[in-house]
Amino acid sequence: MFYTVSDGALSQDAGMMIGAASVLVYTLFGGMWSVAVTDFIQMIIIVVGMLYIGYEVSGQAGGVGVVISHAAAAGKFEFLPSLDLLQIIGFAAALFTMMLGSIPQQDVFQRVTSSRTEQIAGRASVLGGVLYFFFAFIPMFLAYSATLIDPGMVDKYINADSQLILPQLILQHAPMFAQVMFFGALLSAIKSCASATLLAPSVTFAENILRPYFRHLEDRQFLRVMQTVVLVFTGTVTLFALNSHLSIFHMVENAYKVTLVSSFVPLAFGMFWKPATRQGGLAAILLGLGSWLTCEIAFADATVPPQWWA
Repeated sequence: MFYTVSDGALSQDAGMMIGAASVLVYTLFGGMWSVAVTDFIQMIIIVVGMLYIGYEVSGQAGGVGVVISHAAAAGKFEFLPSLDLLQIIGFAAALFTMMLGSIPQQDVFQRVTSSRTEQIAGRASVLGGVLYFFFAFIPMFLAYSATLIDPGMVDKYINADSQLILPQLILQHAPMFAQVMFFGALLSAIKSCASATLLAPSVTFAENILRPYFRHLEDRQFLRVMQTVVLVFTGTVTLFALNSHLSIFHMVENAYKVTLVSSFVPLAFGMFWKPATRQGGLAAILLGLGSWLTCEIAFADATVPPQWWA
């Protein structure tokens, strides 16, 4: 985002390091409370910003009806695959990866277990899911509007780096205030996800792996251990991002594959299947993860995706 806004004056690597440092500061010193407060504010910015941008962009494209009609004529509303076995397998793999793989995500349970009561946790999860589902259509609407507003720009980036289409549309065709709202909303979304998904694995690792070795420490001392883990995890993730050539979408997809193959079955069966055992859960984790890694390495381009076997 820094690279795009600065028109290349700030490299993507420098932008990643600045972003990681800013998220690290408030996650490290504020913990879950800072994540909750900033998420609350950032969600308001995202919703208001995206609705305003949608209003601005739809006017340039000829209205909401024009964009939707054009998308329908281009076949963009054909959601289900054709009656072809290979297409059905691929569609189901993507559906299960994003749907079931997101259920055991640590940041989901971080929010659930931080709620004051069970009722709040349940209602907030359902309400959040419904709002998320409907709100996701706005950025899709914005990105498709670009094909009507500036088809030349879309052709330029569609194969080179499709992630740049939407920000370039805003930079080239939206007024300054709209640009501020858009990039403010985008930055809010990134920081919201980053802080939550940085804190959750750090706390989980410290509590479940390190705690048995530091039982003699008081809570304040163990907090320092947790903060050290947050710092190490931030550095590790930043190094991974700096050396990865995958798009953000593929990074997220791969992350969901990991939780799908290693965590979904132990979680679901552990909760709803009475004969479930600790040994069975561990076996499901090891065999699911092991078979997925094996297929990813040896049969990545196979007809049946690796996560199916796992």
